[in-house]
Amino acid sequence: MTHPLLFSREEFLGRIARTQALMRTAGIDVLLISNPANQFWLTGYDGWSFYTPQMVVLPVDAEEPFWFGRKMDAVGAKFTAFLAPENVLPYPDSYVGTPDRHPMEYLVKLLKERGLDRGRIAAEQDDYYYTAKWNRILTAGLGQGEFADGFLLVNRARMVKSETELRYMSEAGQIAAAAMEAARQTARPGVRQCDVMAEVYRVTTAGLPGFGGTFPCKPPNAMVGELASAPHLSWTDAPLREGEIFYIELGGIRHRYHSPLSRCIYIGHPPAELVRTTAIIREGLEAALDAVRPGALCEEIEAAWKKVIARHGIEKDSRLGYPVGIGFPPTWGELTCSLRAGDRTEMEENMTFHAIPALWAADHGLVVSESFAVTAGGARCFADYPRTLLSPDI
Repeated sequence: MTHPLLFSREEFLGRIARTQALMRTAGIDVLLISNPANQFWLTGYDGWSFYTPQMVVLPVDAEEPFWFGRKMDAVGAKFTAFLAPENVLPYPDSYVGTPDRHPMEYLVKLLKERGLDRGRIAAEQDDYYYTAKWNRILTAGLGQGEFADGFLLVNRARMVKSETELRYMSEAGQIAAAAMEAARQTARPGVRQCDVMAEVYRVTTAGLPGFGGTFPCKPPNAMVGELASAPHLSWTDAPLREGEIFYIELGGIRHRYHSPLSRCIYIGHPPAELVRTTAIIREGLEAALDAVRPGALCEEIEAAWKKVIARHGIEKDSRLGYPVGIGFPPTWGELTCSLRAGDRTEMEENMTFHAIPALWAADHGLVVSESFAVTAGGARCFADYPRTLLSPDI
């Protein structure tokens, strides 16, 4: 059985060409790519193998990059990557988990054999996976005093999505809406927080009848009561109680493409003040979405949001949102820009963002978020779900 690729060879070659154009502008001859999301985008390789060292190496004039990883994982490259067999280069298992040798030493040997130890080499130096030890072995072994910094170069090339990528994100948005509705229907007094989140995981994994889901790159942020005043905590096994807020930021996932969605569920009948504040968040979010268009600056989107909340006497000092797409641990964010004052990144058609205008008080948090694509006609949201303070009875 032939395992179907998620994208055509032509699309992969187009991605490589876009990245190489940025490399030429930056004067980079060889780019060392450690970020699993970037490896996936450039080659299609998709395996849970990045807990051991692996790299995609892209020379500026090559038709294809090469994938470098553990020998047992090279089999996975055969099924998921578009690469020719000669561009899948494994290292022996004797290099795994031993103090006597390191996979980067083997990569040095391969780079020298291919004549890729000359010219200007760049690495993703602020990437989560690129360690100080990797850098020390590679620079010393290749005779480089230091590498150029290629961090975010591929991330920027990824920002404008193809029609296939947008379809996956739209499907992910539909899964996200279904997962949020499952949480709303499950959240009742006496139900454990973890049981609500188990329903979220069930839906995001199973997906919908027409398409399945994929595991998320990170757990949902899901906080109850006073813990919802902090944005990045987790649920517990405590039972829900009347009068508590359940703050949930989850993601629908389709082929590694994430569409985040955030809402709050009030256990019981929501107080008027919380309903009013949620309505302000919605008003500000919709003003921000109305400002989205090709050519708009990221800071203009946040300014539209701040204009609304300022009219209601509310301030928010954290950013409004960020670009989103492929998600590998630990994040679904693309890291390239932010929806906030001072960021003059220009939006282009088919860029994708998550706008998350959360407000945090001393004893609770409230949020209504949307993931969207930039289109010629404005923002197109991936999920279709009520922008309200949810309740099990509403």
